[in-house]
Amino acid sequence: MAAGYKLATYQTKDGPRAGIVVDDKLIDAAKATGKAGYATVLGIIEDWSKAQGALKAAAAKAAKSKAAIPLGKAKLLAPILYPPTIYCAGANYQDHANEMAARENRPPPPDPHTLGLESWHFIKASRAVSHPGATVKISTYSQKMDWEIELAAVIGKPAKNVPKEKALSYVAGYTIANDLSARDRGRRPHIPDTSPFKADWVAHKSFDGSCPLGPWIVPASDIKDPHNLAMKLWVNGVLKQDSNTGQMIFNLNEQIAHLSSRLTLHPGDLILTGTPAGVGAGRGEFLKAGDTVKLWIDKIGEISTRMA
Repeated sequence: MAAGYKLATYQTKDGPRAGIVVDDKLIDAAKATGKAGYATVLGIIEDWSKAQGALKAAAAKAAKSKAAIPLGKAKLLAPILYPPTIYCAGANYQDHANEMAARENRPPPPDPHTLGLESWHFIKASRAVSHPGATVKISTYSQKMDWEIELAAVIGKPAKNVPKEKALSYVAGYTIANDLSARDRGRRPHIPDTSPFKADWVAHKSFDGSCPLGPWIVPASDIKDPHNLAMKLWVNGVLKQDSNTGQMIFNLNEQIAHLSSRLTLHPGDLILTGTPAGVGAGRGEFLKAGDTVKLWIDKIGEISTRMA
């Protein structure tokens, strides 16, 4: 049986490099495959249809490789530096939509399918990505910084007008994201609440460090059903979010189909698929300097971020 592997970016003395993780070892992707273009994860993803065979062959030899690095000694970075575009699904778990409606004293919203609606996305800045184990400075930016665990899908080939039934074949793999949200920066001051220009999505969602990502990409071939993955988030060891990706309102097939009907999705693009209930806003709790946030998704792994 071919060795399973994960795709990572790690720090070297010469800068970031793409790595292949097998069990507790990491090998350099370009050196192990003999393909110079595989020095970056984006370079690999852009050649994904051909790259999978080369990666599997290299992974099978990883255990005997003299150049392998113990995983514990490798400094992992965000797996893609930096994604071409990051699409984020909003209000895509019914329990989360309910808790946000309750915060504003509104009734629970109906299933948008019953209203003939499609999935809804906003864009997060590519350079907002931060690394596993990184520290994100929040204290001078927001007093209501929130957490949001999300399954992130990595697009593996150009996707335009993709039918729902074929949508998952366009996914190269999956990783974990935290859609950090500055709740007190989402609405512009001194603008009437009725104004269509009230929202400030950049300040709310795209500040420096607002997209912790990682620790690696698990190939889609190793995750048979992305709609049945347990997911948990802890703040300082206290469980805050505990759900399953099966609770999405619009599944990933629907999201890819809808997004690709409007524009072409490209290799390396990320789709953050939404977050379940348990965010800070629903509890009246927010992150502060010194807090540690840990995220875990079944079959992928875990990442942690420290607030400062």
